[in-house]
Amino acid sequence: MKYILMMNCPRTGYDTFGAWPKKDIQANIAFMKNFDKALRETGELVSAEGLASPHEAKVVRAGKDGAPITDGVFPEAKEFLAGYWIVDVETPEQAYGIAARASAAPGPGGAPMNMPIEVRQVMSGPPEEFL
Repeated sequence: MKYILMMNCPRTGYDTFGAWPKKDIQANIAFMKNFDKALRETGELVSAEGLASPHEAKVVRAGKDGAPITDGVFPEAKEFLAGYWIVDVETPEQAYGIAARASAAPGPGGAPMNMPIEVRQVMSGPPEEFL
């Protein structure tokens, strides 16, 4: 079963992260690289990506002629998707365990950040009852 593990951060998270001491930023990045490497080695990692700052995001809708209409950034949002992992595991509990490991990434002073990681199963298609 595939699961997406979504790491959200508060609206101020991107700015706050950049203000950490350099050694703390480096420790967090090293943790994430090692975390991804370990998941790759066990064969559980399907893909993982960090996302650019919310300041660069746009909401896109189709206009009447199908052309894209873009809105600006999301200043009203409380949280933003910072990155994600897609893992392929046998049980939901395995996905939860991986999410807990990601949540424990080091923050300022090396203390675990305990960021919430949302875990959702990746659907391979619509539910059978709708087919």
